[in-house]
Amino acid sequence: MTGAAVYIVGMGIVSSLGLGLDETTDALINARRALTTSIPFPIASPQHLPVGAVSLAEAGQSPPRTHRLARLAADQALAGCETPPDAIVLGSTTGGILTTESLFGQKIDDPRRYGMHALGSVAEDLARRSGCTGPVVTVSTACSSGAVAIKLAVEMLRCGLARCVLAGGADSLCRLTYFGFNALQLIDPDGARPLDRDRRGMSVAEGAAMLLLSLEPGDAACPQIIGAGLSCDAYHATTPHPEGAGAMAAMQAALDDAGISVSDIDYINLHGTGTIDNDMSEARAVKTLFVSGLPPASPPASSIKGATGHPLAAAGALEAVVAALSIERGFIPANVGHRTIDPALGIAPVTSPLKRPVTTVLSNSFGFGGNNASLIVSRTSRRPDTSRTASGRPGLTIVGRACLTGTGLTDETRRVFFAGYACRGLLADGTLAQGLAPRLIRRLKRLPQMALSLAVHACNGVDAERMPVMVSFGTAWGALSETHDFLERLTETGQQYPSPTDFIGSVHNAPAGQIAMLLGAKGANVTTSGGDYSFEQALLAAELLTRQTADPIFVAAADEHHPVFSPLFDASVRLATQPADGGGGLLLQRRQAKGATCIDLVHYGSGEPADGMKALIQALGGAAAMDRRFGAVMVGLPAGRRKQAQRQLNSFLELSRFQGAMIDYRRLTGEFGGASAVASVLATEMVARGGVPGPLVGGTDQPLNGKGMLVLGLGDVITAIRIFPS
Repeated sequence: MTGAAVYIVGMGIVSSLGLGLDETTDALINARRALTTSIPFPIASPQHLPVGAVSLAEAGQSPPRTHRLARLAADQALAGCETPPDAIVLGSTTGGILTTESLFGQKIDDPRRYGMHALGSVAEDLARRSGCTGPVVTVSTACSSGAVAIKLAVEMLRCGLARCVLAGGADSLCRLTYFGFNALQLIDPDGARPLDRDRRGMSVAEGAAMLLLSLEPGDAACPQIIGAGLSCDAYHATTPHPEGAGAMAAMQAALDDAGISVSDIDYINLHGTGTIDNDMSEARAVKTLFVSGLPPASPPASSIKGATGHPLAAAGALEAVVAALSIERGFIPANVGHRTIDPALGIAPVTSPLKRPVTTVLSNSFGFGGNNASLIVSRTSRRPDTSRTASGRPGLTIVGRACLTGTGLTDETRRVFFAGYACRGLLADGTLAQGLAPRLIRRLKRLPQMALSLAVHACNGVDAERMPVMVSFGTAWGALSETHDFLERLTETGQQYPSPTDFIGSVHNAPAGQIAMLLGAKGANVTTSGGDYSFEQALLAAELLTRQTADPIFVAAADEHHPVFSPLFDASVRLATQPADGGGGLLLQRRQAKGATCIDLVHYGSGEPADGMKALIQALGGAAAMDRRFGAVMVGLPAGRRKQAQRQLNSFLELSRFQGAMIDYRRLTGEFGGASAVASVLATEMVARGGVPGPLVGGTDQPLNGKGMLVLGLGDVITAIRIFPS
């Protein structure tokens, strides 16, 4: 193997098939189809499309539905665990939006009622309940989210960042996805029939699955994640590459990561949504990888989405659990709903459950934006070669940079900020579109335009060999304009004419997909959503995914201001003196470069425990190293958590005894989720120049004398980004 295998020491699952491992196994062995027309929200149309709904007991003032599903799965995975996980990585696309939809439809404008809207609130809820104080990361890459979350968790363990990680995915049914996929004409009114000749589309579903992962086995027989691969089609916002190029790249990357060949695969758990294009693309990729022809040239293959429906972000994690169950209990699930072989596919799926030994499973998950993820689950006695986790790799060098704020793009923001003036506000659409071809942004609203602007300007003038292969993008709230406009039109038209364009744009990873298509970036494509710390999560993902490669990666974060949703969702926006939005982006590459400026995420942990600040100081090398390593600190104190953040800052100063310049950057940038990305770009400028402009420190210019700068994030989470000369 080329990477350390990771043991699955706990599992939890909830879907339309049932609750827990036993109910799920029983339903799969008996090929039960669990689709229903019972939907957990009112439908105006007399025709209810079949969905994969979970039977949840109503519980008064319980949290939003996605949170409840995630809790059920996490409680199973953590059962009997005496210590909390070191980290949590969760994939989600819905968060608390089902609750938001109801409130919005009733025209309720009390911000307290929207407190669990954010995607990141699901993982944060699990962290509070489990006692996890380490990194809590939310991944939103559409239908591959759960599998991507598992990949990041595996890399956390391999590099020693954690000893035990809870990873998975959770999504609930909601109006956005139910009506959105139907508006795209991707729903089969008779229920999903993956790979069937007469398939007409998918069935939207809900569910959650969580895996407790460790480098130490729970018992001698527990399955392992031995490989994981990511890719991006960089082809189309919704349609997969017709030849399955991205899907094949993800599968091959997973095989390479595991150090095995196609002949070692006993079963392929297909993504298999039942849509015409997706099934064809995946079938072509499988045939190409496993040699053309019908089985037995390739191993048995099936999709379980005809039984469960498509639970979106939960799909990859749910199917990873099913892969582990196939190995533990010796069966291959049927492709429920399949009746007639489609000769155009060249794949004949398993139509009845097979009782047989299974050692190694390849599980696929693909999503909007061309996001592809493949996992390999196995029970193998081979010990991995862990040399790939060795330290001493070059740091992430900053090759290009860009930012935008209310005053303009990079040069104008730098000029105003370095003069000590506020650059907060809302950039005019015309200025935002500078450098972007009109055809490129014709149907794009504010957030994707911001993302593309950052990518274009950060990569301007960069050599072809340093153009990004990967993309890691952070956003606290996603595309608010598209989400608002979709829900508003859905309400105004009595649920009859929702906008398919707004639905496509509403997914959190849509901007990252646009960046990939623009730049031709076909490597990993990750979107994170963790509130004010979304950029830090994107940077963490970038560091994890580039540990064994020198491929350039574009890391960015941005958030738009929306007049209706921003004040409802974000406490800092409500307290701000004026509306503001913006973002920042860095083109990074892991390489040695004398005289370059480098970046790394030194610390990411909870802001709650009393010893959280002590952990930060220790991660920074101790108090004695602070003045030696850092010439200035850019500190972010979110307005919504300013009292808490100020206490943390006082503790930081007391423990670190730092005597250098402190810059309260959010007073100048304004309040928005991607503010730390702007601060990181501006800190990079100062490190490259070798000094801090006088207006920022109330006096004359302050030389850095070869030292770096620290971008410190405070509030609910404590983060530290180090920017330093190589």
